[in-house]
Amino acid sequence: MPLSEHEQRLLDQIERALYAEDPKFASTVRGAKLRKPSRRRRIQGIALFAVGVALLVTGVMLPKLAGIPVVSVVGFLLMFFGVLLTVTTLRRGDQGAEEPSEEGSGPSRSSFSQKMEERFRRRFEDE
Repeated sequence: MPLSEHEQRLLDQIERALYAEDPKFASTVRGAKLRKPSRRRRIQGIALFAVGVALLVTGVMLPKLAGIPVVSVVGFLLMFFGVLLTVTTLRRGDQGAEEPSEEGSGPSRSSFSQKMEERFRRRFEDE
């Protein structure tokens, strides 16, 4: 259920007050320090996926041990965990990339919808 306009404004005020009072804590809570490790983990996830694909293909070509394609199963599991690692890192990276724009801090890089939302908020703050 989305927040009402009044609740959204109150939440924005609380967020601005938190950033003004303790910016270091606010950035820690926001997840801004996860950017560098997330890039490394994303690369690790992609590499794990690639190794998994190689093992899966190799396991298909090798004879099966006792009727169970062990190498293929291990390859599939590595692929699965590689994708899981990459996807969870991307979600965390997206959350950490958002930082509230301060007034007077030049143009920020944001999507069209974020710009429209910011304009909408300014209209109600001016009134």
